[in-house]
Amino acid sequence: MMESQPIQPKSPVELGIWTRPSSGEEENGDCYLVKTHGENVVIGVADGLGHGKEASHAARIAMECIDSHAGDSLISLFRCCHEELKNTRGAVMSLASFHTTDNTMSWVGVGNVAGVLIRAGASPVPQRETILLRGGVVGLNLPQLYATEMAVYSGDTLVFATDGISRSFADNLSIQDSPQHIAEEIGSHFAVDTDDALVVVARYRGQTNAK
Repeated sequence: MMESQPIQPKSPVELGIWTRPSSGEEENGDCYLVKTHGENVVIGVADGLGHGKEASHAARIAMECIDSHAGDSLISLFRCCHEELKNTRGAVMSLASFHTTDNTMSWVGVGNVAGVLIRAGASPVPQRETILLRGGVVGLNLPQLYATEMAVYSGDTLVFATDGISRSFADNLSIQDSPQHIAEEIGSHFAVDTDDALVVVARYRGQTNAK
């Protein structure tokens, strides 16, 4: 687990984390990063292929690359990670960036790290957005990438979950509770013992004048 910069009380994002290694493993091959850079908050989740030390090594290299280049575009960050991971077993990864200057969020995914944005009650339809995941492995075969951008509103809540979490976690997901409680509920009810598991929940607060 990796968090490059603690989320402060006045941050535009409120964070919740749940993480657990696969049964029998000491190291978790799933890693995350939260990085505030200027008016943006970058959130990344990487799942190193397989389990254990080598998977953790690959995922951590990816997060360190993002940490060092957080001001770049999401597509540029993927390209950076791809180069850095070429001598590892590789990783799948999803990234999102909240932009507080215009209250938007962009995201990109390669592999199978699920991403769902649940809209707050006052937000317009659709009430739920799902990340477009491109096939491939960062470090091995990077696909053509497309970033999706959308407006976000105070209270909108992003959830990233690695494949150690059953995909049914999003079927009846409620955002009434705190991000930490949501992350713990997803982890306790939908994690599988045979894989590393990680849930990252990020609730957008926005600027004080965000609608």
